[in-house]
Amino acid sequence: MILQIGVKAIIKNSGNECLFLRRSNLLTTDSSETSWDIPGGRINPDENLIDALKREIKEEVGYDIYSTPELIAAQDIFVTTKDLHVVRLTYVIEENISEIHLSDEHEVYQWVSLDNIKSINAEPYLAEVLKSL
Repeated sequence: MILQIGVKAIIKNSGNECLFLRRSNLLTTDSSETSWDIPGGRINPDENLIDALKREIKEEVGYDIYSTPELIAAQDIFVTTKDLHVVRLTYVIEENISEIHLSDEHEVYQWVSLDNIKSINAEPYLAEVLKSL
């Protein structure tokens, strides 16, 4: 089994809203609808966790983070069809991002208040983390 480490960030602004991204392509072939996610991705072998998180945020939304990320969740994701085990670490970052520049991976973004956060169609592992907010 292949082991990978992923880092993701819930980015909160001063209005207590969180940034969500919608994928340009379906995550899996059995999905009929795209889901909302947060910035992040896999770490490279030579990166520490926070550097990887900063790189992924820069790549996906075009922003350099300056605040200190706080770890809020660790999840095991097993993809048996790909013989893959992903350890996913989710952080919260408080930043006031003035401009978003999406990568090709995502087609649109939205800021969602904490009151409405559980009503969005979040990808399953993110939905699990959102329950604790």
